[in-house]
Amino acid sequence: MKKYLLLIVSLVLAGYMQPALKAQDLLPPETTIEQAVDHYIQAEQATGNIASAPQVDDYILLRRTMLDLIGRIPTVAEVEAYVADEDPEKRVKLVDHLMQQPEFIEQLAYDLNNILAPAGKTDLELYLADALNNRKGWDNIFADMIYGNYEEEMPKQAMQFVNLRINDIDNLTNATSALFFGVNISCAKCHDHPLVSEWTQAHFYGMKSFFNRSFSNGDFVAERAYGAIKYANTNGEQLDAKLMFLTGSVIEEPEPVVLDDEAKKKEKAELEQLKKDKKPAPAPEFSRRAQLIEIALRENDRDYFSKNLVNRMWNRIYGHGLVMPLDQMHPENPPSHPDLLDWLARDTYTNDYNLQRLVRGLILSKTYSQHSVYGGEKRPAKFWFATANVKPMSPRQYAAALALASRNPAHFDDPNEAVSRIQNEVKAHRGWERKFVVPGEKFQVSVDEALLFSNADEFKDKTKVANDRLGGELAAIESNEALVQRAIKTVYSRPATAEELEAISAYIAARSDRREEAISQIVWALLTSSELRFNH
Repeated sequence: MKKYLLLIVSLVLAGYMQPALKAQDLLPPETTIEQAVDHYIQAEQATGNIASAPQVDDYILLRRTMLDLIGRIPTVAEVEAYVADEDPEKRVKLVDHLMQQPEFIEQLAYDLNNILAPAGKTDLELYLADALNNRKGWDNIFADMIYGNYEEEMPKQAMQFVNLRINDIDNLTNATSALFFGVNISCAKCHDHPLVSEWTQAHFYGMKSFFNRSFSNGDFVAERAYGAIKYANTNGEQLDAKLMFLTGSVIEEPEPVVLDDEAKKKEKAELEQLKKDKKPAPAPEFSRRAQLIEIALRENDRDYFSKNLVNRMWNRIYGHGLVMPLDQMHPENPPSHPDLLDWLARDTYTNDYNLQRLVRGLILSKTYSQHSVYGGEKRPAKFWFATANVKPMSPRQYAAALALASRNPAHFDDPNEAVSRIQNEVKAHRGWERKFVVPGEKFQVSVDEALLFSNADEFKDKTKVANDRLGGELAAIESNEALVQRAIKTVYSRPATAEELEAISAYIAARSDRREEAISQIVWALLTSSELRFNH
């Protein structure tokens, strides 16, 4: 109960229950993202007398940053080089260096695909990687996904966002609303939302109207110049749906085209021929989907779009959104840090929705580099952001971690060969992604994953004592203490603790007659441990 009272008090003190602050009340635009993050997070913690966790050491920070930016753990050589570097700017240089690597674009595109594509689909990843490489802003990515351009290959690929859902317009409506605007309005389909006064049937059917003229025509999404929606309210009245955005703004549109039976027959024949020819249908002069893009990005209506982007990127980096759940962004569910969300949203749209810029700022904050272990009496709730949140690795991250942690670390020591060898090792294990689930908000290790590690020969191969494996290098080390240090640094990217040195050395000493078997068991235990499984 005390936790909830503190939250209510902090909401009042922070002004969550008051009208939104004007732009001039926010930190000035020239403030860096990392400065703004730390200012607002620390100011909010002060209202609840919450102390932040200490900053992490170089070992944890390097591992955390590399996992978030390029999707893999560091090699032993990378760990030792970073820790030995005495440059006070090494953290900034590390982030800038990683963001220049092709793996940064690949990892971000992969994560965005997992957000935007239906579960198990990878159809958007190729487009997203191309868009990010070409420095497209999130506004242009959104436009490509909703409207597309069949004359250009990549925007055509982006149309898979719509195409994968086009046969269920209700699903398409809610996916667009939830994923691009942070609003799940599915509950308002049959009645006004019982808890959110702003979400009515008019909002649901208003959003649906942006898609009701769109349909699948072969491999393409086509759109008619006519078609309207009627819906029944809870009183049984039949109402005409307006072309209305989530803010309540309505678009006035020209009178729809009226076709007689002969014209409809002709249109159907033309569409069938285009389908056979594998060609797209021409777009109408007035496209409802195009209108959605225009209204969502205009000055008086863009808050949903910009704040949803910030909230989802914040959740990706910090493991918990400023608004939770992520698809419940409405006045009855205020953000934990409204001023911070307002500042970040303003910074994002004034900088052309630059994703790379946003990610860089979030990563460089002191809030990001806090320890995940809290030394106080009781760990603060997640919404305080007083500690780093432990995040389960994505399937791609985990596949890469297993690949590099199980390899003989000496394989990556040569600086002239390291980059290509790391890339080859990671890509060779892309098939392992299918063995793990994309983590949700309430992640648990699956039974399939546990069985894989217990029974699969392909995983046992990683733990064997062989020259190309970690076990092979460990077996060649005579000192048990040195062996343990090498194993821990390879898998966990840090030095071994005194307790680990003692326990693992004792385990090996007790099995001196079957040392290779003991080493294999140690490698298995490290690779299947929770410390490797999570980004902390």
